[in-house]
Amino acid sequence: MRGLRPWAAAHAATALLLLTTALTPGTSSAASSPPGGPAFATQPARAALARLLPRHVSQFSLVPAARPASGDYFSVSGQAGQVRVRGTSPAVILSGVNWYLKHTAKVDLGWPGRSTAKLPHTLPAPTGTVHRQASVPHRFALNDTDDGYSGAYRDWASYERQIDLLALHGVNEVFVQMGADAVYHQTFQEFGYSGKELRSWIPGPAHQPWWLMQNMSGFAGPVSERLLQDRAGLGRRIADRLRRLGMTPVLPGYFGTVPPGFTERNPTGPVVPQGDWVGFQRPDWLDPRSEVFGRVAASFYRHQRELFGDSSMFKMDLLHEGGRPGNVPVGDAARAVMDALQTARPGAVWTLIGWQKNPSPEIIDAVDKSRLLIVDGLSDRYNGLDRETTWHGAPYAFGTIPNFGGHTTIGANTAVWAERFDQWRTKPGSTLAGIAYLPEGTGGNPVAYELFTELAWRTDPVDQRAWFADYASRRYGGPNPHAARAWELLRTGPYSTPSGTWSEAQDSLFTARPRLNATTAASWSPGAMRYDPATVREALAELLQVSPSLRATDAYRFDLVDVARQALANRSRSLLPEIKTAYDAKDLSRFRALAAEWKGDLALLDRLLATDTRFLLGPWLEDAKSWGRTPAERAAAEFDARSILTTWGHRSGSDTGGLRDYANREWSGLVRDFYAMRWTTYLDSLDAALVTGRPPSAVDWFALENAWNQERDRYPVHPSGDPVAAATAVLAALPAPAGR
Repeated sequence: MRGLRPWAAAHAATALLLLTTALTPGTSSAASSPPGGPAFATQPARAALARLLPRHVSQFSLVPAARPASGDYFSVSGQAGQVRVRGTSPAVILSGVNWYLKHTAKVDLGWPGRSTAKLPHTLPAPTGTVHRQASVPHRFALNDTDDGYSGAYRDWASYERQIDLLALHGVNEVFVQMGADAVYHQTFQEFGYSGKELRSWIPGPAHQPWWLMQNMSGFAGPVSERLLQDRAGLGRRIADRLRRLGMTPVLPGYFGTVPPGFTERNPTGPVVPQGDWVGFQRPDWLDPRSEVFGRVAASFYRHQRELFGDSSMFKMDLLHEGGRPGNVPVGDAARAVMDALQTARPGAVWTLIGWQKNPSPEIIDAVDKSRLLIVDGLSDRYNGLDRETTWHGAPYAFGTIPNFGGHTTIGANTAVWAERFDQWRTKPGSTLAGIAYLPEGTGGNPVAYELFTELAWRTDPVDQRAWFADYASRRYGGPNPHAARAWELLRTGPYSTPSGTWSEAQDSLFTARPRLNATTAASWSPGAMRYDPATVREALAELLQVSPSLRATDAYRFDLVDVARQALANRSRSLLPEIKTAYDAKDLSRFRALAAEWKGDLALLDRLLATDTRFLLGPWLEDAKSWGRTPAERAAAEFDARSILTTWGHRSGSDTGGLRDYANREWSGLVRDFYAMRWTTYLDSLDAALVTGRPPSAVDWFALENAWNQERDRYPVHPSGDPVAAATAVLAALPAPAGR
């Protein structure tokens, strides 16, 4: 939904919301039961089903159950047209419904893509009674960066659907950053800053996650006061919905980030300069041992409660990605941060991400480990990990980051998940207490999300081959040999990448800043194919043979475009070296033929992507602009939304820091007017160099890219063209595998 939002005035209702929905300090949910506790209302789950399955909601009977000491569970029983689902919270009940949909009704409600249109009028009977116990208590979702790469400009309807899909897949803890800027804005006005100064310090929404992690500030700002109010109103609505479903909104905690000039305004508040983060100046860090830190933290948590209600979990990462402790003992700082949290929210859990060398032993050993949860971003990336030893027995969640920057590339280390999660969970002395799904951007890789979240509801190891076969039989609403073959190929290819170096697949060279020796678009992505590209090409050929009756499903259309997109993207990795060889050999005829193929592939790619809304640039930009109330606000939002995809930041961060194209993605409009524009400029300069014998013309790439960021062209928000015809054209354009 675009245009003026119905929640735009939600901030004005904050006081009323507090009276009706605020929780007792230290609680996390208004809609779940403690061990042996009273039942809860199932209406929030039924409302979600009415949104997700409006034709069938009346055939479900939802029954609350008290949570035993062993943890969450659901059961499914009943008969045809009368399905009874019992669970320990509204969200757990929805998990039971989804288990029934997947394993009995054989349809998929994915993120994204669905085949529920294939459900019969009368729902099939469950086979006996199915009982599933959660194998871990913590089922955490969302990376700090998702609110920038995917969620910066979502509206309530988008968040509502996201929450429904998180609950449906068993998640019970969700990181919520929306509106955190308003907390900082209110807090620091009590410490000598004007609202105007603070609004200049706060970045645009697409860049705010890195400000909250103390990496940078100010870029794509200033923000308006009304924007802060609107974001806070939406954040409150998100938190309230999570609580009503029995889920925990995990909120940002306070660990010491301060605006410039803090000590000048607060002489008893010493700060530690944090230096540089990939070309950006980091905000200062207030010494947590100081008296003024306690006052700032108390103000922060007070304003946060007023704006968003309460929680029992707060996320903070001290000294993230190169932060400097200065002369502050890290253990003392951690103890002070935890003390401030416990003073404001007795019994709260401090959540940290396991990333690079964080959290350090000094942090872990300084605090009560029972009040920690480390969501591990590297569980499937490296080998030889021993989290119990590294983290000194602190509880942690087995996690994955299968996507960086919101890339559209498919793939994940699913075979590693299938084997490693159960090994870690059951080993002697294990402190594994959860799962954590942490893609930097959401909205793609639906099979990865499906498999990973199911880990928490199994007590047996996953047979990956059998699991993918079952997935293929329900993804499009019915069994089909070509769908089965396609997903077996994808399983053995992009979804069987090994651990050791990466947790995501390679990105597309079509999205790279042009150079003949390019091996990756994003600086910190794999520089080579991580699987046999023939698996994706052959999977595309199989998907194109799926029966017409199944092609009508939303899931099929998404997967067909996605697999065709990936097959063409993989071609970029073999075609670019051919272009380089021709150029180095000064073979003008061969160079021109290959350059024409490259340009043609980009045009074909854009045509393919235009057939599905989820691969359009237009919605991303229109969503951003819809938050603005004035032309200036709309222009600022559009620049914020464009720049995060392209240059990421200013020249220093983009070029010196290497952030350019970190969030590359293959979207129609972005491919045609940005990536193709760059490659045409480059290839034409090489052509001229071959003709004249002179070096290619130098290009100021940042200037060219940032000029596009400043443009205001409008892009379609609705798809055009036939995905089957476009995917067929992609298959025809790809070289046949060697030997065939």
